[in-house]
Amino acid sequence: MPPIGVMGGTFDPIHTGHLRLAEDMACALDLDRVLFIPAGQPPHRGTPRTAVGHRLEMVRRAIAGNSRFAVDAREMQRTQPSYTVDTLAALRAERGERQPIWLLLGADAFLTLPSWHDWRRLFDLANIAVAARPGTHLTGPDAITEPLKGAASHRWVADKRQANGPAGSVLLRTALPLDISATAIRGILARHDSARYLLPDAVLDYIHEHQLYAHT
Repeated sequence: MPPIGVMGGTFDPIHTGHLRLAEDMACALDLDRVLFIPAGQPPHRGTPRTAVGHRLEMVRRAIAGNSRFAVDAREMQRTQPSYTVDTLAALRAERGERQPIWLLLGADAFLTLPSWHDWRRLFDLANIAVAARPGTHLTGPDAITEPLKGAASHRWVADKRQANGPAGSVLLRTALPLDISATAIRGILARHDSARYLLPDAVLDYIHEHQLYAHT
């Protein structure tokens, strides 16, 4: 059964860094599909400044040219906070116990894992692929064992061939050095500077059309 990837976030807005991380992981892990799942009410930060409909449409436009990418709006349809564990549990119930699922995370997000709701259960529901930026101290499993204390069900793997189960593996991969953030893009747009090449043209056109980040 071919594996799938799950990439969550507020995507406010979605940008090239998100897309490149997903593409890199899709190739490295032979993912059949990467599901982009925009958060409705993220529990770790304030309410996104941009309405759910706009964020969903930006994701749709950003991934339109990649047949391996798909958008999943389930978290935006919830009236409660968007907990990743609930999303993975729902996917596991839909796709069965044998489906390999990879949760795609940046290293910064991975290091905050113990603050996530019911975080130990994540390893029972999915594998986790961590993208570390070049030049950081996140260079191997020994550097990030702290977040995994108390999660007995995980195992480190060096590549996809060692991840022979539907869940429980943790893979560390060095990401390309794309230092792009949604916060920086919002600031650029609020100053009416150019954000071209930081996000897809279709997304930038949509932002300008709806004046989404014209003011701080």
